Amino acid sequence: MSQPIGFIHPEYPDYVCKLHKAIYGLKQAPRAWFAQLRSSLCEYGFQQSQADPSLFIYSHQSVVIFVLIYVDDIVVTSSHQSQIDHLISYLASVFPLKDLGRLSYFLGIEITYLANGIHLSQRKYICDMLSKANMLSANGVTSPMSASTRLSIHDSPTFPDPTLYRSIVGSLQYLSLTRPDIAFSVNKICQFMHNPKHSHWQAVKRLLRYLKQTLNFGILLQKSSSLQIQAFSDADWAGCPDDRRSTGGFCIFLGSNLVSWSSRKQRTVAHSSTEAEYKALANTTAEVLWLQSLLKELHIFLPKAPILWCDNLGATYLSVNPILHSRTKHMEIDFHFVRDRVAAKTIQVAFLPSKDQLADIFTKPIVSTRFSSMRTSLTVVDTPLGSRGRVEASSLASTTESTLQGISKSAASLEPSGIT
Repeated sequence: MSQPIGFIHPEYPDYVCKLHKAIYGLKQAPRAWFAQLRSSLCEYGFQQSQADPSLFIYSHQSVVIFVLIYVDDIVVTSSHQSQIDHLISYLASVFPLKDLGRLSYFLGIEITYLANGIHLSQRKYICDMLSKANMLSANGVTSPMSASTRLSIHDSPTFPDPTLYRSIVGSLQYLSLTRPDIAFSVNKICQFMHNPKHSHWQAVKRLLRYLKQTLNFGILLQKSSSLQIQAFSDADWAGCPDDRRSTGGFCIFLGSNLVSWSSRKQRTVAHSSTEAEYKALANTTAEVLWLQSLLKELHIFLPKAPILWCDNLGATYLSVNPILHSRTKHMEIDFHFVRDRVAAKTIQVAFLPSKDQLADIFTKPIVSTRFSSMRTSLTVVDTPLGSRGRVEASSLASTTESTLQGISKSAASLEPSGIT
């Protein structure tokens, strides 16, 4: 450390001021730390990812190293264990660090290793949240939100402890990193953080009861025989009773693994279901393009153009031809970049029946039986421990892959002419 310019004492040039506040409390501390760490990694030979600034990539001949950073928590993986050891020795010569060994717990995410993949869950995080809400002994339910629930800002009376509401809902946002099955419910209850009502708190409590029922659930990632990207896009037209804006959602698979998902209210009111679906399709396209650029930096090259599945014929047609021009004049121009990508054959937009639309779970509350089936298709499962668990996990991966192939075949037979 050194004194700021102008504060150096002439008699004590090596002295520094004693801080009244810890350096970690300063707003610029994380940025200064990251700049120093980035400089050291670049000196070693790493390149900072353009798609994700927190990812650093080292590639030399047959050696590939990936370093993922969150402030001072770092994950390192490589094609050679010796290269990991060498990198850790180098970082230890520059920074004081502790090698925690094989990754098992990272930022609240628990990693369970299987014979053919990994299972990501947040069991301890959920338990802490239930304890905070005094619901450790609550009875479980089979879905995070009732299919008949319609929350509104005009519900009354006002919930007396808005701080508790905001604290629990904020925690639920982080939990959705490994639980795509709660993404829609979390998105919905987040819309009332400024003025929560009793009905909103009841929705939060039901979600917590569902988490109690599915405490060990998490997302399963396994080896896949396919590198095909398939994205499912959907929208619930005018689903909000207050401002009539639509909720758009998507889920993206790389082979049989779910790698990205979203549930979000659209910024503007859609004049038709086609417009709502087309906006959701544009958001999905942007995410797919980002994912493509990230995979390219990871030296993973896709054998075929990604397929975007949409269950709305109008939106599917709009992605290929500017038909119904008089009805789409009001749409923002940036949504139409989907057509450019389709014309360039970097993506494909295809139609599929609503019964096969996996993104439904991100746009509306659905009944328990269908919800359970769709949750399994999203590879959100219980922690598969033991030999029986490994067999079930392996069976799930092949089932998910077969399901995606089945959707492709059934949708191809329904594909409208002129759509590719």
